[in-house]
Amino acid sequence: MALFAGPVQDLIDELGRLPGVGPKSAQRIAYHILKISKVDAIRLSNAISEVKDRISFCDRCFNIAEGAECSLCLDPTRDSSIVCVVEESRDIVAVERTQEFKGRYHVLQGAISPIEGIGPEQLRIRELLGRITVEGVDEVILATNPNIEGEATAMYLARLLEPLGITVSKIASGLPVGGDLEYADELTLGRALEARQQLGAPSAD
Repeated sequence: MALFAGPVQDLIDELGRLPGVGPKSAQRIAYHILKISKVDAIRLSNAISEVKDRISFCDRCFNIAEGAECSLCLDPTRDSSIVCVVEESRDIVAVERTQEFKGRYHVLQGAISPIEGIGPEQLRIRELLGRITVEGVDEVILATNPNIEGEATAMYLARLLEPLGITVSKIASGLPVGGDLEYADELTLGRALEARQQLGAPSAD
């Protein structure tokens, strides 16, 4: 016997597929949607439809974008010789809040995680390597999350990038190990950027 009417159970099931939303949270959100006015519910539905219709990923850096390229890639004042590599678009927001970085970004759209079946081929690594020569990149800052997956990803990228003769650095360990970049406060993250550490040495020509 079903505990909830069909449409309600369907809504709970869909909400439960969202990251960080367990069965109980999905039920609470579903009941909240049932209690709000139809106007509010339609506004939420329209917002979801709108973002799916109008927002995609930047052709260059894979940040979220409304158009072929994101606003940061279109900004001529950004320094194209230095690229900060992050796992997700939300991490760019965290770095930008520090007001310490004026270069460009590259979003991997994830991190290497064998447990979850995510390998290098699932990330935007090939596209990153392709930007190095084309855009005249001199330094790549690895700003992956300070957890097992982020560290493994950073080490993998460092091994690929160092032979290219560019500076490869990693944000300093002022960030708590096991934490996520998006939750770091501006001061801590800003200092981590300033005190970034070079990984290896550029190859001699």
